[in-house]
Amino acid sequence: MSRQIIQTDQAPAPVGPYNQAIVASGQMVFVAGQIALDPKAGGIVGEGDVAAQTAQCLKNLAAILEAAGAGLANVVKTSVFLKDMNDFGAMNGVYAQYFGEDAAPARACVEVSRLPKDVLVEIECIAVI
Repeated sequence: MSRQIIQTDQAPAPVGPYNQAIVASGQMVFVAGQIALDPKAGGIVGEGDVAAQTAQCLKNLAAILEAAGAGLANVVKTSVFLKDMNDFGAMNGVYAQYFGEDAAPARACVEVSRLPKDVLVEIECIAVI
């Protein structure tokens, strides 16, 4: 995969661990939205705790990417869906542990009225390998 981070001062700087854009070439992997489900027990991880739920979402994404022959370093775009935008800071803090600002993917984050199983966060991604 080739990957180039795009940054310009002609657009707003990122307000978290993401970049304005990524130019990438290679095979694309589209990972469905992941919620905080424990893959073994099947229950929700971190009931009522957006930080714990964010971590589980990212662990689930990483496991799927690994099965596809990729990793979080291959992610070029994420979409984060929050039940409450007031949880942005807590989500962002955990997200930054998985994606360093220097090579973080492009990202969108939106508030939604409801998520599957009434979780607090769902994350999907696109990776290139």
